[in-house]
Order: sequence, then structure tokens, then C-alpha cells
Amino acid sequence: MERSTRQRSAIRDAIAAAQRPLLPQEVLDAAQAQVPGLGIATVYRNLKQLVEDGELQTVELPGENVRYEPVGHAHHHHFQCTACDRVFDVHACPGNLARLAPEGFTVETHELTLYGRCRECQPPQKNRPGAAITGRA
Repeated sequence: MERSTRQRSAIRDAIAAAQRPLLPQEVLDAAQAQVPGLGIATVYRNLKQLVEDGELQTVELPGENVRYEPVGHAHHHHFQCTACDRVFDVHACPGNLARLAPEGFTVETHELTLYGRCRECQPPQKNRPGAAITGRA
């Protein structure tokens, strides 16, 4: 196990504060608040070491770059925003999906990714409850 450094601490802090899986560039952007001279190569090297040390785990979505989150989450799934591409944890599960498998097949594990728009990327809603409704006469 390598010694802890300011860079590694900033990377850990960035991932913990985000409370969602981060891309290496997102880790770099957040960690630079603590270590302004931090570079992407250092981020990649530390992410690799933190995964090897069992502190982080990878989140791999089809067609996407690997993201990182802390180890220790209970079984969960992910939501990817189709507008900003950020990924968020979904701490719910539809349960045993074995009934969806073809007859005679055994389900050993599953992954589920929901796609849509996150709260920040929602288009403005018209006629929201409590909003004034205007119409043409």
C-alpha cells in the first residue's frame, strides 16, 4: 500500500463529496480545488491504486468511459442523464429478475441503468401546480 499524499486525499475527498460516480476528468476538476497543480496523469495513477487498494470501485456503463465510486455501497443501480451525461446512484432495485430469463437459464447477477434527464437538466415545466395558467381568449 502506498503512502497517502495530498493528491490522493484530494481525489478521495472529491469522490466522497460528489456522492455519485465520477469520470477521471470530473475527479480532476473537483480535486484541483484542494491541489491546484494536480494533473490528469496523477489522477489516473491514484484512481488505479485506490481501486487496487479496495477503496474505490469502477462503474462501467455500455459505451461510456469508466467512472469511480467508493466501495461499500449496498447493491444499487445507476441513472445516466441524457443531457449532461452525469451518472447518479439509484438506491433501489426491482428485485430478483430471474423471471425475465429464458426458461432453463440461471440469473447470477444483474445491472440496471436508467436513462433520462436529471433534476438540473429538466426542461422548464409549463402549467406546474401552483403556477399561474394563462390562455388565449
